[in-house]
Amino acid sequence: MRPIRQIDTARRGRSARRISPVFAAAALAAVLTLTTTACGPEEDGATSEPSAAAEQPSDGKVTIPDDLKDRLKEHGIDIEQWRDGEWKNWDKDKWLREAQDYVNPIIEDLWNPDRMRDADKSPEKPVDNDISGDEGVTDPTPAPVRAAGVETPYHGNAPESGKLLFDGPEGSMVCSATVVKDPAHPGKSNMVWTAGHCVHAGKNGGWYRNIAFVPSYNDSGLSVAELQDATKEEIAPYGVWWGQWAQTSEQWIAQGASTGGQGAPYDFAVLQVTPEKGATGKSLEETVGSALPVDFNAPAVPEIDSMTATGYPAAPPFDGQKALQCADKPGRLSIAENEPTMYRIGCTMTGGSSGGGWVAAGQDGKPALVSNTSIGPVTAGWLAGPRLGSEAKGIYTAVSKKYAGQ
Repeated sequence: MRPIRQIDTARRGRSARRISPVFAAAALAAVLTLTTTACGPEEDGATSEPSAAAEQPSDGKVTIPDDLKDRLKEHGIDIEQWRDGEWKNWDKDKWLREAQDYVNPIIEDLWNPDRMRDADKSPEKPVDNDISGDEGVTDPTPAPVRAAGVETPYHGNAPESGKLLFDGPEGSMVCSATVVKDPAHPGKSNMVWTAGHCVHAGKNGGWYRNIAFVPSYNDSGLSVAELQDATKEEIAPYGVWWGQWAQTSEQWIAQGASTGGQGAPYDFAVLQVTPEKGATGKSLEETVGSALPVDFNAPAVPEIDSMTATGYPAAPPFDGQKALQCADKPGRLSIAENEPTMYRIGCTMTGGSSGGGWVAAGQDGKPALVSNTSIGPVTAGWLAGPRLGSEAKGIYTAVSKKYAGQ
């Protein structure tokens, strides 16, 4: 799946939603738009924490709390059978969609080299080139900026970036994601930022399954031919990290769609991850050596000279195996008059790039994550990402607090 929603500005990922038939590239597996955070917003703008999530005992293995097991049983789901292949059952009664019902038990070696390399189916559809709903706050369509390859090794130039893998009803899909700082664990974050449509199908579906993050995927930039014989260590040099908890916006869950751009202004998500092979003694941030701060009050568009979007585009002409970037001065895109405006930049990345981080100088002048790829047109000339405000901060804070004592 390539989760970049295509809106006419399709998403840049296999599982990204397509807003209109123009752009489905950005988020290979995630939908271009997000609805709201997984939990409802509190009065202060933060989202409430889900009632239960996978817990991590001292051996690093993820277990399922009893209350969540009970809820799963109500849907006829047995965790052991799930690991044995029952996860492939996408019956609507077993496709969990509520915020508090996220479950993602580790299935060791499910993401083997072949499966990681071939995960690029895309259910998303592109958006129209002209998707704006309020011309008064939409700037002219930007000129296309040709995506450039990140210099190898990727870890030396974009250590926080990686590829997000997951399964949906139509097969294995891909998006992009970024390691971000965790306020509760300074220097030891296990938090990852991506697009909402890369973890949840939105109004017509539920949580995707077997969600895993691979930092510095294909770090040395091997070709498709070379990857045929590559080892797991070559493809995933810093390991495979499973999403033990995920939150996205309530807006995305309620409104997000694979076409049309619905929910795009709220298309963001945060994951708490854990290593596939159990406790290693090091956090994700320590393992990759870096994590980006998130700026929820980035400067206004006129004050931003440049934003850099990074991702693994998988829709043609790209193959999903290499990291690329686009840098451009952002403009504004308004999809609906009553919703927040989005950032938009010129970029030729396609589906699969969805969820990838957008980096710019934050309020303190230092590099910070300020958005993520959400949608783009089929013509692949631009990308749009949500502005991160109180809803995004609420999700981020809730995920951090949830694991603050662990």
